[in-house]
Amino acid sequence: MRAAVFESFAGGLSVQNVDTPKPHPDAAIIKVEACGLCRSDWHGWMGHDSDVQLPHVPGHELAGIVAEAGSNVTLWRPGQRVTVPFCCGCGTCPECVSGNQQICDCYTQPGFTQWGAFAEFTEIRHADVNLVALPETIDFTTAASLGCRFATSFRGIVHQGRVSGTDVVAVHGCGGVGLSAVMIAASLGAKVIAVDINEDKLSLAKSCGAAATINARNSDDVVEQIRELSGGGAHVSMDALGSQITCYNSIACLRKRGRHIQVGLTLGDDTDPRIPMSLVIGKELEVVGSHGMQAFEYAGMLDMIQRGQLQPDKLLTQTVTLEQACELLPQMGQFAGSGVTVIDRFGTGSA
Repeated sequence: MRAAVFESFAGGLSVQNVDTPKPHPDAAIIKVEACGLCRSDWHGWMGHDSDVQLPHVPGHELAGIVAEAGSNVTLWRPGQRVTVPFCCGCGTCPECVSGNQQICDCYTQPGFTQWGAFAEFTEIRHADVNLVALPETIDFTTAASLGCRFATSFRGIVHQGRVSGTDVVAVHGCGGVGLSAVMIAASLGAKVIAVDINEDKLSLAKSCGAAATINARNSDDVVEQIRELSGGGAHVSMDALGSQITCYNSIACLRKRGRHIQVGLTLGDDTDPRIPMSLVIGKELEVVGSHGMQAFEYAGMLDMIQRGQLQPDKLLTQTVTLEQACELLPQMGQFAGSGVTVIDRFGTGSA
């Protein structure tokens, strides 16, 4: 099969012919029809994630068709349309038994713990636990954009943030994660304030439902602006970028008993950012993380998409070939471009 491979961290990627995976007894082989390009892939390529072993094939936001099922798989058969959470559970550890497969003690993650979906085929372990049936009405490119950014934001806003129609929600960073959060919070009736340093991204945030935007590059005090726009501070705030500045601002902009949701990865130079703990104590703030979403929780999100309440396809700005992905992935650390990019052509002659 054809796959995009890197053989050194921060080194070049190239499309190579490699062996097609064979399924473990608990696994399914997925013929990849679409795979998103995500900044998490960039972190893996940079060597920020200890799970990644060289040589490596990235890609964790995927949708496709079951090509082969292992001997112990009972719920899936070849030909079924599926997508998958980016972080997969084992089904038997204490976290999985409690319903929290997104933080499985023995997790597998395509594109990190194993070769991923920048390839014609990829393996999903514990298929009965992790595969999600994809409705015919949702196309593969849209489904691929759900697996990391949109699903993580959905759980962050809906489950962790407990956002309601009376809330003011601040979203710091308007990449794929942030724009997803803006759309989801707005669909719930919340007033959303979107923050970024790029006017094109802020314009896209408005089209996704943001009631107000702040260009942090031109702002003297982002936190104070949010307090003014929200009448005293946000009820819920999400750091969708993952930097020391956005993490701090997201906590500091909250009103009393507000909720901060950390979704953006704080890796590399932004590892372990400074937290305004005096505000957390004095205002009784909640600080919680959101790490993906369990396969069994996808039904609610997919239902909202089918009913038109959520339109993740609006975030899709370009589709590319596998070769083009090799050029684009190293650029993701520069935060260039707006919206979501998805690979939808994997074979030869697909340019």
